[in-house]
Amino acid sequence: MKARKGIKALLNKRLFRTAASAVLYSEEHSLRGIDRRIMGPHFLSRIFNPRSVAVIGASERPNALGTLVFGNLIDAGFKGELYPVNPRHETVQGRKAYPDVEAIGRPVDMVVVATPARTVPGILRHCGEHGVRGAVVLSAGFAESGRVGKRLEQEVMEIAKEYDLRLIGPNCLGIIRPSRGMNATFSKNRALPGNLALVSQSGAICTGILDWAESQEIGFSAVVSMGDASDVDFGDVLDYLALDRETRSILVYVEGVRNARRFMSGLRAAARMKPVIVVKSGRHAEGSRAAMSHTGALVGADDVFAAALERAGAVRAMTIQQLFSAARILSSGYRIEGNRLAIVTNAGGPGVMATDRAVELDITMAQLSAATMESLNKALPAQWSHGNPVDLLGDADAERFESGLKACLDDDGVDGTIVMLTPQAMTDPLGVAQAITPLTRKAQKPVLACWMGDNQVRAAREHFTKERLPHFTTPEASVEAFAYLAAHKRNQRLLLQVPSPLSDRTRTDVQGARLIIESALSEGRKVLSTMESKAILSAFRIPVTQTMRANTPSEVLVAAGTVGYPVAMKIDSPDITHKSDVQGVRLNIASADSVRSAFQTMIDDARRLRPDARINGVTIERMHKSTYGRELMVGVLRDPVFGPVISFGAGGTSVEVIKDRAVALPPLNEVIIEGMIARTKVARLLKEFRNMPAVDDEALEQVLLRVSEMVCELPEIQDMDINPLIADERGLAAVDARISVDYPPSMPDRYAHMAIHPYPAHLVNNWQLPDGINLTIRPIRPEDARIEQEFVRNLSPEARYFRFMQAVHELTPHMLVRFTQIDYDREMALIAVREQPDGSELQIAVARYTANPDQQSCEFGLVVADEWQGRGIGSHLMNELMDVARSRGLRTMEGEVLTQNTNMIALMHRLGFTSRNSTEDDGIKVVSKRL
Repeated sequence: MKARKGIKALLNKRLFRTAASAVLYSEEHSLRGIDRRIMGPHFLSRIFNPRSVAVIGASERPNALGTLVFGNLIDAGFKGELYPVNPRHETVQGRKAYPDVEAIGRPVDMVVVATPARTVPGILRHCGEHGVRGAVVLSAGFAESGRVGKRLEQEVMEIAKEYDLRLIGPNCLGIIRPSRGMNATFSKNRALPGNLALVSQSGAICTGILDWAESQEIGFSAVVSMGDASDVDFGDVLDYLALDRETRSILVYVEGVRNARRFMSGLRAAARMKPVIVVKSGRHAEGSRAAMSHTGALVGADDVFAAALERAGAVRAMTIQQLFSAARILSSGYRIEGNRLAIVTNAGGPGVMATDRAVELDITMAQLSAATMESLNKALPAQWSHGNPVDLLGDADAERFESGLKACLDDDGVDGTIVMLTPQAMTDPLGVAQAITPLTRKAQKPVLACWMGDNQVRAAREHFTKERLPHFTTPEASVEAFAYLAAHKRNQRLLLQVPSPLSDRTRTDVQGARLIIESALSEGRKVLSTMESKAILSAFRIPVTQTMRANTPSEVLVAAGTVGYPVAMKIDSPDITHKSDVQGVRLNIASADSVRSAFQTMIDDARRLRPDARINGVTIERMHKSTYGRELMVGVLRDPVFGPVISFGAGGTSVEVIKDRAVALPPLNEVIIEGMIARTKVARLLKEFRNMPAVDDEALEQVLLRVSEMVCELPEIQDMDINPLIADERGLAAVDARISVDYPPSMPDRYAHMAIHPYPAHLVNNWQLPDGINLTIRPIRPEDARIEQEFVRNLSPEARYFRFMQAVHELTPHMLVRFTQIDYDREMALIAVREQPDGSELQIAVARYTANPDQQSCEFGLVVADEWQGRGIGSHLMNELMDVARSRGLRTMEGEVLTQNTNMIALMHRLGFTSRNSTEDDGIKVVSKRL
């Protein structure tokens, strides 16, 4: 009772100082605070926000690395303690120098290492022994320098792991944090304070962007040069920036990705919270080779990388200029519901150029409504264009621009508008800019400005910059910027897709398919026969044509008679991928005599054209009859970076020439499949045209879903071709298939072979309370945002405070995103729900953990609705959660509990947790358990 009164007093004192406020703290502050209580401070805080920095190798030698970086830290006005470390000097650049970190005698959060590569291992070991936990290693001479450099890199990583010392680099430009006055780089550029974060694999790209941005008065929240990314990689940095309150948009320059799962994990976490724009070099084969030699990182196929960005919710730019165009428009706060564009211009030519670019980017030119046309007719001269683009004519004044823009913004069929101006004899560029600005402030739709020219429009551009109105210099750039809004909207929709790996396990014979693969591998074969390949497809309920194998003329006759004429005959060889290359395909064979002669001819041709190939015989299958069939191809390929990728496109013998394919990372669902098919040229042939009925799109969707299931459940599959897949109005059938397999690496996670972890449907289970009430225990989903919000809203003030340790009345939109759109690879949230009479679900409890960066331990949180407490739900959820953590290879689970929360502490003790007082807060107990 006393504890309860104590909590009420605490709540009254700390939580409800402002009764009118639903949430005491700002959304970002609350989110960061709650996230800290779930996960603890991010390990990169020691690098992004250090209280003290030591520069090892600080110098006064002109243009030396240590001279430049230490000078930059002084010039930037670093807001913490700054120590030069150089045993050869008593002072460096007017500051007292120290022979090593130990001699400083005070805590050092981060070191910047600017010494030769051979000295780095010893330096980092010394730093680790004396409590340093963050480092930026500028030194070159590691992975990029051959065998000796790689050995040095390995030694550095072993030392870093031993002392829990996280490092950026080596071979990097460094890091800039303008708000902290921290320029820990050797660049001669400076970064203005702002809200854009730049993360680049190339230091040269950083300096180029910084130079350009300074002239454009574009500021940054952080600039990070990754270098070799031996330890901290893109995923780690993006994960930090996702919750960095100084960062509103993130720009990323990528050459290659080392760890696809970590990259996707960090990218998805960041893109959920703020716009992320990515430029990737090495889009073509020649560029890819250059990127590999530059960074040592693997580079995957460019369309696979694009598909990965789409699934992560990020937006891709192709050039550095486009990178900033995208950042400018996405960081403006504009969002759109569709891609219908209106253009208002005082010159027809630029309007046409903008329209052409819109068509190329699949942007829809808005059809203006009758009401809009009437409004424009009243406001504009009779000679106006009477359509979209809205040509106001060359003598348009500010009032005419204002009328044209207002009419377009009022049209429900318009999602966004570009206002374009060319300086003509009667044009007032600044006056027009000032006239349209009030409309843009009130508009609920994006308005982009394109003022073409230079001297005459300079004042107008300065006005736009001051008013934070996105503005561009060319028609194409302005349309591309609008396209980024549309792409962001589309990719955010894909980000929310969390498909289950298997929709109906009872009807899919996963074990049977696995036995076929294991049998082939045990025989030393990595290419399955046609019959084996089709058997696996059948196990996943993909329709196939009946196939029989024959090795002699007699067997051919029996097989043909069994399946029924006419038949198709194909050479059977594990060494021949394209059968038509060796004249190994015969179609529409209608008689026994033809079958026998074709068999011998085919065998002879194959042996002549491919004497090295193993010829097992032929396969016989009944010809698939389809009057209106379309030849398609569905495939699986193994990208060297992102793992299994599913492709779809036109099929047949000319597939390599046509090159019509769209790719997506598994797992797939209906939304992803719809977009995947729409990106192909063959998509138009699938619809009804002339005398051709539309194909059965539901059957096609099911095939792609089944292939996605195969990829998820069979990590042995390396690549697969279903070609042709014949589709018509009655359904479809896989006429030919080829699957290659290999032994998968041993991993604790059943989906470790995939870049995106699917929804873990295997963790869904039913549980009955002692009083007979049935509950469902399952992982949380993005669509659970509503029931999660209701759950937190209905908790008592005490329960909310026990859980979040701060004043939270209900979860804000950002918090809901953070709690429901989780990364199943590194975190888990199990919710207990009860089905309501109307079929909806009521959430009554949640237990979650988040893995720490060491991938060995995790931190948990648990809360049960007040009226459901004391019924064993918390114990059951925690046991389930610990089982998941064990299966992921985690060894320790830890959490923070308020000392007043005696019930929770007692529950933890019953579950085998030990408790100790927190070293940071005497009102908190730290509970932990070895798993």
